[in-house]
Amino acid sequence: MRRTRVNDALQSQAPMSSVLVKGWVRTRRDAKEFSFIELNDGSCLQNLQVIIDDDSDAAASVKQINTGSAVAVEGELVASPGKGQQWELRASSVAILGGADPETYPLQKKRHADEFLRTIAHLRPRTNKYGALFRIRSESAFAVHQFFRDRGFYYLHTPIITGSDCEGAGEMFRVATLPASGPPAAADEPLFDGDFFGKEANLTVSGQLEAELFASALGSVYTFGPTFRAENSNTPRHAAEFWMIEPEVAFADLDDNMDLAEDFVKYLVTHVREQCAADLDLFGRFVDKGLMDNLEVIASKPYARLPYTEAVEILQKAKKDFEFPVSYGVDLQTEHERFLTEEHFQCPVIVYNYPKEIKAFYMRLNEDDRTVAAMDLLVPRVGELIGGSQREERLDVLERRIVESGMDTADYWWYLDMRRFGTVPHAGFGLGFERFLMMATGVTNIRDVIPFPRTPRNLEF
Repeated sequence: MRRTRVNDALQSQAPMSSVLVKGWVRTRRDAKEFSFIELNDGSCLQNLQVIIDDDSDAAASVKQINTGSAVAVEGELVASPGKGQQWELRASSVAILGGADPETYPLQKKRHADEFLRTIAHLRPRTNKYGALFRIRSESAFAVHQFFRDRGFYYLHTPIITGSDCEGAGEMFRVATLPASGPPAAADEPLFDGDFFGKEANLTVSGQLEAELFASALGSVYTFGPTFRAENSNTPRHAAEFWMIEPEVAFADLDDNMDLAEDFVKYLVTHVREQCAADLDLFGRFVDKGLMDNLEVIASKPYARLPYTEAVEILQKAKKDFEFPVSYGVDLQTEHERFLTEEHFQCPVIVYNYPKEIKAFYMRLNEDDRTVAAMDLLVPRVGELIGGSQREERLDVLERRIVESGMDTADYWWYLDMRRFGTVPHAGFGLGFERFLMMATGVTNIRDVIPFPRTPRNLEF
């Protein structure tokens, strides 16, 4: 018999005389003449109630079933007399596929703290909250691909191991096959000569530079994959491994980039609201009471746009004591970004034209020689969601910016080649997928929107 998912059974339009459902037991309780099992297979938030009559063939195995057990249940899907459910499954047979020791199984029918659930990240998807969250994550990933496919973008797989530093920050994980202690390099022998690649290699912090190369051939491309940053930060907003979405568009300027970013965020939020309504409702009720109103604003209201200079002036005039003082030339902190989005404009905000000193070498230098054509898309509750720019397409300017950033132009010969051979204006941005999920669910810790978070001193599972 073909297995029926719990979600499909609950959404059935009519009774079914023969159904096979497999899943994990959330709870079991016994009455005088029958037993109840709440069954969930991860396909939806709601459990399927299973009824086992004491005089049925299925009754013999019921007393051995505990919370967490995996079972296969055959029976008849019938109308439920109870409230809150249309159907229930009246079992004719129950098979235990995998038992669970009631003395040691850590998930019981109660709310568990997020901190505790991080220690059992291999089991937390079985809870209502995390089952819902990772279904939302899956649907959001599908929406990313759908958005770009509908607009003629090509999906690009960029390398995870790289020999270049996109951000110039130096906070990268080194990849090596050398012994942990490292070889005793001779005075005239480069340190990495004996290593696998013969040069220093790192895990990538971005696929942007490679995406630029392909945009110069295919027009519009995007990457969506894992990136890594060796930043020793234990804040709720940072992780060592996270996923980035990075579109790159040829023949595009900063205005085109801001339009694409706004359209993208609105599309993702609209899609998740439509396709994950029940799961989102859980977060609106138990995680963030203002979540639904916030998502409505993000999905439907025009985003404010203003230059960095004007944003700084607004912050300086604000009657608010910021932890980090605001002045021209400083990078905006989360508290500044949230003030702009939540209090001043009360909607998402795009800040553009930042001082060149606080932005990366590849961002296009404006005519004032003081600012670059960069933009950040800020959203309520999260702050920066997207960072992007028009890229520097002029060879001489880009070479100068690389040198000013303390890097060697020889390491970027291939990147500079794209400015030698058919250079065009182009632009792109990066959206942190986990930041989006935090915004979409109201979850405040990045560790809770990643299946298995990688943070300083944490490499479990």
